[in-house]
Amino acid sequence: MAAVRWFGFVAGLALVGGTGLSLLYTLIVPRGHTARAARLATVVAAGLGRTAGDRRADYRSQDRVLAVVGPLALLGLFTSWLLLFMVGFALILWPLVPGGLGAALRQAGSSLFTLGLASSPRGSATTVDYAAAATGLLAIALEIAYLPTIYGAFNRRETLVTLLEGRAGSPAWGPEVLARHQLVGITGSLPAFYAAWEQWAADLAETHSNYTVLMHFRSPHPMRSWIVALLAVLDSAALYQALSPAAAPSESRLCLRMGFTCLRELARVQGLPYDPDPMPNDPVELTYDEFLAGVARIRETGFPIERSPEEAWVQFRGWRVNYEAIAWAIADLVTAVAAPWSGPRRRIGELQPLRPLDRTPDDPAATRHAGGRWQGPATLG
Repeated sequence: MAAVRWFGFVAGLALVGGTGLSLLYTLIVPRGHTARAARLATVVAAGLGRTAGDRRADYRSQDRVLAVVGPLALLGLFTSWLLLFMVGFALILWPLVPGGLGAALRQAGSSLFTLGLASSPRGSATTVDYAAAATGLLAIALEIAYLPTIYGAFNRRETLVTLLEGRAGSPAWGPEVLARHQLVGITGSLPAFYAAWEQWAADLAETHSNYTVLMHFRSPHPMRSWIVALLAVLDSAALYQALSPAAAPSESRLCLRMGFTCLRELARVQGLPYDPDPMPNDPVELTYDEFLAGVARIRETGFPIERSPEEAWVQFRGWRVNYEAIAWAIADLVTAVAAPWSGPRRRIGELQPLRPLDRTPDDPAATRHAGGRWQGPATLG
């Protein structure tokens, strides 16, 4: 029996050390490294959310259920660290205190949470008690300090996603970005628009690769999604480069480059396969007919177009091949709201974007531009 206790002592040291490293890499080390505990907590929370969401009849109800996946994963991760520390210190105390493993668990929990309910006069056990108390205080302090970082990154992410609704419909759609800017007469603001989204993509690559649970934090509105928004902006930049290369601002190219660099970083930390150097003539899942529908939406607003759709398709496909597969995979992974050009979802169907009405005193019914009317169902089934 003594040999078993000392084997538990060694196992406890390993468990405490491993849990400490998991906490270190997740909360402190600024590097895209997903610890097993974080990955497991996210997988379990996502599985529970999807199972519960599949029982709901419409998308809005599903979205309300899926909205708790990110916070639930975070809570599960914090709880699992503390439980693993408690078990680890209990195994360390097992050969050092009288009584069985239950007594060691009671003393480890008392020390870890600094309750002072159980202790031992033995010097070796007291040393472990102090170590457990210090570990508990440090772990809880780091977890509390982690929350402002998480929600700060979330708020920065959602600001531009919310602003995009008036420029790209809801959910966002690439052709709508160019169409709405032309319709409202603000195409001159597109360089600043793409510069802001380049900065946004860089911030996303940093925060969401370091804190991967953020990928499962959903937008406050069910019709918005960070991955759908990014895909729409990249598509709009690619369309601008393909349809009007002479007029397209250089910021759109930089936004495209940062956008698919960001997506590749997220794919790496999530273990999603991708081609790091695709050829411009590689096939894409988006069909030519879907592309023509997007071009027609842009053309009807009077947006200046320099190339024919046939010529532009080759150029557009050469851009989209860099990011389409990853964006579609992430959108399905997080069960993002379905949107045109954003790929299939295993659990929800596609819908047309809801576009803001372009009402004016001269046209109160907003009939002048058909593209300015609301399209698509008011609720998702």
